[in-house]
Amino acid sequence: MKRKKMLWVLSLLLVLVLSASCAATPATSAATTAATSVPATEATTTAAVETTTVAEPDVKEIILATTTSTQDSGLLDYLIPMFEQQTGYVIKTIAVGTGQALELGAKGEADVLLTHAPSSEKPLVDAGQVVNYQLVMHNDFIVVGPSADPAKIKDLTAVTDAFKAIAAQKATFISRGDKSGTHTKELSIWKAAGIEAPSGTWYQESGQGMGSTLTIANEKEAYTLSDRATYLAQKANLDLDILNQGSKELLNIYHVMQVNPETFPMVNAAGAEAFVAFMTDPSTQALISEFGVEKFGEPLFFPDALK
Repeated sequence: MKRKKMLWVLSLLLVLVLSASCAATPATSAATTAATSVPATEATTTAAVETTTVAEPDVKEIILATTTSTQDSGLLDYLIPMFEQQTGYVIKTIAVGTGQALELGAKGEADVLLTHAPSSEKPLVDAGQVVNYQLVMHNDFIVVGPSADPAKIKDLTAVTDAFKAIAAQKATFISRGDKSGTHTKELSIWKAAGIEAPSGTWYQESGQGMGSTLTIANEKEAYTLSDRATYLAQKANLDLDILNQGSKELLNIYHVMQVNPETFPMVNAAGAEAFVAFMTDPSTQALISEFGVEKFGEPLFFPDALK
């Protein structure tokens, strides 16, 4: 009897031990699952961060030689930070007249060019000094001057007639005089008006960029030829009115191009190619079409790369 009672007690103890062991097993499994799930989450997070990190370019700096109008209008201040953030490159901008910008390209002293004088750009393209030559955008030139309009050009339709009237009146005209795209356009209009080389005290050269030339014309109550973007960007500080616009001769076309790395091996070819791709990308073209609308009620440039 005692033996049976002892066996019964031992059996009961065995059951209790087995029950306690089974109850502990799920807790251990849960702890194991939790421990293994944390590293998996961390790995996923790390991978996500790594995919959004911009790869560091081998050569970060890109030298951009461009016309003063893209700088003075504020367009570059609008676009370049986006390009730098997207690519990891850093742009060093040299804003000069288009003639000087093209000279820098012809000497291999810039990586990429953004200019607005197709007739001056073509020789570099033909000579193979630049490659990846792409249409970017356009706006137009305008003739601005004092509201008094001493040469009475406001009611004239053709810009050539306006230039003839200014010369006949010997009204003060401020020329860029710097071989820029604007200066090149101005000289072509004088020529079309039958005036090969304007001269006299009424015809003065600033030798400076568009913004400075507008300021000088304002101070002297003079006429000048300006791109519309720079004029609108500085209009609040000027007492100059738009007095002639709309002639086909006043179209202002911008191209972007790489300096040829085969001719100049030291240029940042990868960076230049990236900048050309950025300027002609549909998203950038959309940004160009919107630039200036909020502030001036009209865009300062019209995108052309997608046409």
